[in-house]
Amino acid sequence: MIYPKYILLKSRKIFLVNPVSLVSMAQLTTNMFPYKYLMLLFSVLVVGIGHTQETPESNKALDEFTSLGNRFKTLKYTEDQYWHYYFERMDLLDQIKGHDSIKLSYYFHTGFSMRSLGLSRESIKAYKLFHDHYNRVKTNLTASEQKYFNSKLSSTYGYLADVYAKASYLDSAKIMHQRNIAHTQTTPDVTYASALNNYGLFFYWEMKELDSALMYFNKAYNITNTYFPDHPLLGSIRDNIADIYVEQYRIAEANALYKQNFKLYKTLYTILYSGIDVPRLISAGRQSIATDIALDNLQSAKTELGELQHIVNDTAMRLKDFPKAKLEYLQAKEMVLAATNKNHEAYTTSKMVKHLSDSITNVETQLKSNRERTINDLNLERYRKQYQLEKQQKESKIRNQELKLWIISITSLFFILLLSSLYLRRRQLNVIAKNKQLIAEQDLQLTTLRNEQLNSELKSKQRDLSDFAINLAQNQDWANVMAAKLEQLKTTRGRERKKLLDEFEQNIHNKIQFDNDTKEFYERVDKLSDTFYSVLHSKFPKLSKTEIRLCSLIRLKIDGHAIANLQNITLSSLNTARYRLRKKLNLTEEDHLDAFIQSL
Repeated sequence: MIYPKYILLKSRKIFLVNPVSLVSMAQLTTNMFPYKYLMLLFSVLVVGIGHTQETPESNKALDEFTSLGNRFKTLKYTEDQYWHYYFERMDLLDQIKGHDSIKLSYYFHTGFSMRSLGLSRESIKAYKLFHDHYNRVKTNLTASEQKYFNSKLSSTYGYLADVYAKASYLDSAKIMHQRNIAHTQTTPDVTYASALNNYGLFFYWEMKELDSALMYFNKAYNITNTYFPDHPLLGSIRDNIADIYVEQYRIAEANALYKQNFKLYKTLYTILYSGIDVPRLISAGRQSIATDIALDNLQSAKTELGELQHIVNDTAMRLKDFPKAKLEYLQAKEMVLAATNKNHEAYTTSKMVKHLSDSITNVETQLKSNRERTINDLNLERYRKQYQLEKQQKESKIRNQELKLWIISITSLFFILLLSSLYLRRRQLNVIAKNKQLIAEQDLQLTTLRNEQLNSELKSKQRDLSDFAINLAQNQDWANVMAAKLEQLKTTRGRERKKLLDEFEQNIHNKIQFDNDTKEFYERVDKLSDTFYSVLHSKFPKLSKTEIRLCSLIRLKIDGHAIANLQNITLSSLNTARYRLRKKLNLTEEDHLDAFIQSL
């Protein structure tokens, strides 16, 4: 017997909710202290112009937003009132600065509500706002807020994929399913299995790819059955697999799965006695009955129908809230009556099914029509208010611009006067500066002339000293000659001795005169080398007076023989003195002593 596809309703899909900038002027002068404050006053005036337009305060908008939410929780609103409440809070949300967790929660719950009401585009808009805002502010959230909203991402991906599919954006829906799987793959809970199950439903319902759908259903089933065997998601996945088996005419396998679900939901109903599970229970029973009839298991179908009858009688009051569940029960009853040849009762039940089905369709159509009309009316009202607000803002802007024009005119006049004053002051200062510069140039020329004169005098004195040093050296040679004559005097007798003695006496007078000249020479050297001595003493404080004089003689470029004569020492002693001087001056073997002293 071929199983009639039209009697199967699609299994329920489970989603786990998891100003004006100013360019500062350059400082015109160091004596403009009062003008700095005038410029600061001008800046404040101009910056104040850009802030004359009033805007709603964030705290006030937040208080109104919170107050509306509290009233909505405590009062019973009609659907029209709900939409007024929804759009009013949405407008307030745009005015709130900060409070990112409040905005994210509102976007999330709004997307869920719009999806539940069948408003796919509004739901897509809300979920996209959630994702955009979360990606923008997630680093500003606290650790607990990040953990909470990160857990909501799985739900938003799944819900957004669902509404994309309902709006026929299949490529976008597929991307959202893949993001959901990637996001939940490392999560140690049931959301990963749920993401796989939802992706399978996408292939089953939208793409009509049964093999791909069955592959993802089986993955989800294995994970849930292994790690979460008591989770209600297992029943939903099992139901989806059974639907695929029906499509593939594997009725017996489908029937076994439907019966497992029927048993599962009966157990949950007995334990929990909750109206929330009644629709699933009735749907599982109807599917089991349908496959029993397809397999000619009429006795099993009649037994299950009796169980459903008992449940419906037990929950008659609560089924008023679940008309589709009641419709499924009537369909199951119609199938059993028709299979047992109770045609009259089957026909009567069939009319009830059609009447209830038409009623559900009409109610949903009317509800959707009323909702769309209400939203359109509210949108028109919002546009009208928005137009009035924009008109008021433009009028206010014009008034502000007029005020701004007056302020700019006054401040511009003030600014021109200020610049004129600064220009005149600057001009005066330039004249003074030029005069000072001329005086400074004249002083510089005078100083240069004085330096040239001093350099000339210095060179003249250096030449005098050099000549004086040469004369002293010559006199010293001459004194040596006289010493030799003294020896000759000792061996000479008679008149020749008298002559030599007179000459010797004259040489003694010359020697006295030589000492006086040497003393005068060193006095001149010390006076001329006063600055040189200061530099030498500051850099090498351990030098003796004799070593300092040796440095000054070397600086005057006097040769070694003359220096030895002036200091009344031999050349070998002079070389020893030069060696010791090199040590104290920290010179290496490569350094030249005379060049080093000349560089000081």
